[in-house]
Amino acid sequence: MKVFTLTALALSISAFSTVAQADPQSQDYLPLTLKSSSEQAQASGFIDGQSLSGSTRNWYARERAARAPLWKYYKNDGTRHDTHSRENWVQGTILNYSSGFTQGTVGFAVEAAGYNAIALQQSREAIAGPNNRTLTHSDGDPVGQWSKLGLGNIKARVSNTTLTLGRQSVDTPMIAYIGNRALPSSFQGAFLHSAEFDNLSIDLGTFDRVSPRTEQSLSKFRSEYSATGVETDRASTAGINYQPFKSLSTSLYATKVEDFWNQYYFGANHVLGDSAVLSLSTGLNYYKTVDAGSQKMGKIDNDTYSLSLGLTHQAHTLSASWQQVNGNEYFDYLHETNGIFLANSLLSDFNGPNEKSLQLSYVLNMAPYGVPGLKFNLYNARGWGIDGTHYRGTAYDVNGLDGETHYEWGIGTSYALQSGPLKDTSIRATYTTHRASKAQGDGSLDEFRVVTTIPFNIL
Repeated sequence: MKVFTLTALALSISAFSTVAQADPQSQDYLPLTLKSSSEQAQASGFIDGQSLSGSTRNWYARERAARAPLWKYYKNDGTRHDTHSRENWVQGTILNYSSGFTQGTVGFAVEAAGYNAIALQQSREAIAGPNNRTLTHSDGDPVGQWSKLGLGNIKARVSNTTLTLGRQSVDTPMIAYIGNRALPSSFQGAFLHSAEFDNLSIDLGTFDRVSPRTEQSLSKFRSEYSATGVETDRASTAGINYQPFKSLSTSLYATKVEDFWNQYYFGANHVLGDSAVLSLSTGLNYYKTVDAGSQKMGKIDNDTYSLSLGLTHQAHTLSASWQQVNGNEYFDYLHETNGIFLANSLLSDFNGPNEKSLQLSYVLNMAPYGVPGLKFNLYNARGWGIDGTHYRGTAYDVNGLDGETHYEWGIGTSYALQSGPLKDTSIRATYTTHRASKAQGDGSLDEFRVVTTIPFNIL
């Protein structure tokens, strides 16, 4: 904590001394006002408003275990063997149809998206499956090509409030699609998004199944870090997003995962200064998790937060992020979701029991140097103080964690085309190294990843 406090103080002092000379980000208060226009009043009709679009993504990753082997593969005789490397290469394609909303007081629309994946790497030994990167049969043989209905829903809209029923993509701090593979996840249920105010929106949702990134069928929800694999039938969430000042946005959410936990979230982001000279951005994320219902995950009492400070001067951004877990179990979230809006969720989540972590990062945006769309980033994160010896439950395998440590560093570059027939096509390459003490669960490995995404419009 001492290192973080000194870093934060130094960043703050240097920020304020320069910001005083700049044209600052407006700190004006925004009164809560109803929107002057209605999205539904501008509906163009079911056919006139329709669109057919999609994307295709080439996803490649090669991992190497730096110490003990981390993966296993099946030989033809059915035996499992250790391996120090894993390679996955998949082409994922999405074709999405969205109708327009019908005209009238209540508008109706439909959405459907077909997902398709092709395994470009089909060596059983290389893939080291089953895993959540390449779909395989139970014996580890890859499924060469497969498809599924990724999205399929009906929407009803009144004014600026939309109710979506069916399989859909959702992005909230606790139930959020995860798109870091060839195909993203999605959720089956009902979701209401209301944006009747200029600076406030409301979300209500309940879901009973998840469509995983690398599976054809729907699954029940389970937690990301459970050692028992227990499942739940429903996850429900409610929240508000409010912008009280031009420079400050906040979110407050509560989620009930049936017989698992109740989880509460608060997030805030603030910007001060002028990035042309120097600006200071501050981000706070806080989660409170307590057991609920029949306690399938056992007793849980967990407080986890992250605080990040970032200085931006034209093309350069330097950030420091502190994260801390207060609880004798992992900070946990739902599997196949991105429900972890914490600053130090990287290749590792840095979410061990009682873990503290600090990340320093640097981003270079080449737009001011005449190359818009090109970025470089570099980061280093370290976690320490992991202690699960006081845990008395059975849902998490943490009792052997006593003073564990780990660190991670990564370097990456990305480029997005700014114009032409392939506009918004992006390519990203990253190299990540993670090193862990003996009992820390993420292991010691290196990963090289290249992802190319090409969007397209047909209609």
